[in-house]
Amino acid sequence: MARAVVDALVAHGTTHAVLAPGSRSAALAFALHAAAAGGRLTLHTRIDERSAGFLALGLAVTSRTPVPVVTTSGTAVANLHPAVLEAAHKGVPLVVVSADRPAHLRGTQANQTTEHQHAMFGDAPLVTRDVPPGDSGADQQAQVAGWHRLVAEALAGSGRRGPVHLNLQMAEPLVPDDPDGWTTDLPPVEVTTPDDNGHGHDHFDQSKPTVVVAGDDAGPPARVLAEEAGWPLLAEPTSGSRTGAHAIRTYRLLLGDSGPGNLRGRIERVVVAGHPTLSRPVTRLISDPAVEVVAMRNRTGWTDPGHVVSRVLDGPVTVDPPTDGAWLQEWLAADAARGRDLDALLAGRGALTPHQVAGAVARALPARGLLFVGASNPVRDLDLMVPRYRVGDRRMVIGNRGLAGIDGSVSTAVGAALGRPHSSRSLALLGDVTFLHDSNGLVLGPEEPWPDLTIVVVNDDGGSIFASLEQGGPAYADSFERVFGTPHRVDLASLCAATRTPHWKVDSLPELEHALANPAGGIEVVEAVVQRDDRRALDAAIRALGSSAQGS
Repeated sequence: MARAVVDALVAHGTTHAVLAPGSRSAALAFALHAAAAGGRLTLHTRIDERSAGFLALGLAVTSRTPVPVVTTSGTAVANLHPAVLEAAHKGVPLVVVSADRPAHLRGTQANQTTEHQHAMFGDAPLVTRDVPPGDSGADQQAQVAGWHRLVAEALAGSGRRGPVHLNLQMAEPLVPDDPDGWTTDLPPVEVTTPDDNGHGHDHFDQSKPTVVVAGDDAGPPARVLAEEAGWPLLAEPTSGSRTGAHAIRTYRLLLGDSGPGNLRGRIERVVVAGHPTLSRPVTRLISDPAVEVVAMRNRTGWTDPGHVVSRVLDGPVTVDPPTDGAWLQEWLAADAARGRDLDALLAGRGALTPHQVAGAVARALPARGLLFVGASNPVRDLDLMVPRYRVGDRRMVIGNRGLAGIDGSVSTAVGAALGRPHSSRSLALLGDVTFLHDSNGLVLGPEEPWPDLTIVVVNDDGGSIFASLEQGGPAYADSFERVFGTPHRVDLASLCAATRTPHWKVDSLPELEHALANPAGGIEVVEAVVQRDDRRALDAAIRALGSSAQGS
């Protein structure tokens, strides 16, 4: 689909294209890079979708040709709205090409998936098309011809000039030369709700080895259930559940384990609370049709990316007491071993690692403290490094996990700090691209309230989240740096100086710990410089720890 769409755009007059990096849009990025390398168009890459949209607008105004702006899914698309409105009122041929998840993931709380993306801009575009992925069993020539016709019809509009929106549902895998595939066969879901007499309470026995997965905003009920049942608690940092003796620090590694004991293979039931979005091992677990998956209703529904949830808990839960505790003890022993392995691996790297930055921030968060954590790698690195916090210390760890976008993070952190003035300390952990995406959040007027907020920016000069994904593989090295790595070479010290924001720059763990121990007051930025060229190898070494022998 991606190559056909880019070919069709070029055939209909496109000479410039603007790309904002993303994972769901990977196939489009590869197709654009190939077209640019072949001299068929000029490619422009920007890390901020709002800027990308207006860059495409300017290019379309002066070139008088249709200019596509290509983004990944979720809030990335919403950042284009101002440019789309300007194009609609000015009659500019701006072409929004947004990558989306397949339609069957809408309404399941799958990561970076919203039901509203295909209609994001209302009636502002002249034409809006929501395009399903290709059918790997269908005639490929016919599909390509269909996509060419679709682009031609969209660009023709109604004979007028203005924006159009092509929302392309992209199914995994997302690298070149792989077929798309999707399904709309959905099983029924039983929702358990108590009646006025309290009947209908859901009950769990101890017949199946069970884990509790706590995603964003799950809250204390997930922890309480795990403790009452004697089950392991696999809790994300922003779950509000990552406290107590049942929290498993390295659960992500253990879910990838295939060694002796194979805890993942023995899980027969999983209870899902909140909105888990951080890791593929968790997504695979809660999407496994061979596992009984039960969901606890959250504020907006429940998470079910695999359409395998058999029951939804919408009321009180009772649980049989644990039998012998052996299941939990196996998880705790394996977790302790993997944690030691991980700490030793990171300490042996020599240079400061992103995980060590996350660990230092986590340790610096005092009781009653507030931590805002950005999307992409920081929240995933934090996930492996959070210490086992004590229940009742009222630490608050939050992030924009509804759609897991990187935009607006500085402003969200400032707002969170202002909205919780009783915090003993406020911290933020962001990647460099996330920080730059909202550097305007540092601009506060002299009469505005300023929080005490330490923003730790993990600076590896680009988008390291993509290094560990398929597109970061050696086969794609010729295009990776331009369309995914996106180095920016920004001098953060100078940027901070322009807004009179205190700035520290550190490149070792002792320096970072010293900076965190000595806050300047007000808003300050601590820039922790790490490498990006070894990120893929580092992540591979960490994942390999999950294959070690249990309890070693």
